[in-house]
Amino acid sequence: MVPSIDHLRYPIGTFTAPESCSSAQLDAWISVIEEFPNRLSMMVDELTAAELSWKYRPNGWSILQVIHHCADSHLNAFVRFKLALTEENPIIKPYDEARWAELADSKLSPDLSLTLLHAVHTKWGFLLRSLGDKDFDRTYFHPEHQTSFTLREVAGSYAWHCNHHIAHIQQALNAKGNY
Repeated sequence: MVPSIDHLRYPIGTFTAPESCSSAQLDAWISVIEEFPNRLSMMVDELTAAELSWKYRPNGWSILQVIHHCADSHLNAFVRFKLALTEENPIIKPYDEARWAELADSKLSPDLSLTLLHAVHTKWGFLLRSLGDKDFDRTYFHPEHQTSFTLREVAGSYAWHCNHHIAHIQQALNAKGNY
């Protein structure tokens, strides 16, 4: 049976922030964020240029674009965390991720974005591990969603984002270029 386009877009489902978040759940999310660059590198380090061009769904991004998107997205997320920790409910700057994925730098070697991800996630993980419970209650305002998000919610969302794109790359590898 062919998976639905929604399943191909969201192979692990969409993220819904839980009503409450235990310290164990938060720790698990932080671990996912910390481990993401290594997991990603292990999946893609030996891929050929042809394999990097494989898509995870029809009209979706290539593996290469997903790698570069993760670097772009997670760099923005790290900056947003720092803004929320140093300002009162700052308004963050949205960006058009689909258009960013079409820019010329998304055709560069994946090694550049993997190096960036390793650096950002090392700093991000260290920062997350240094925060107290009240720090995770700090917020930023997202104008596209017209709401504020706690850093606790955002940590969960980015742990999901890591797993979401790992699943996309696995889909592309399983499809062997058939999308």
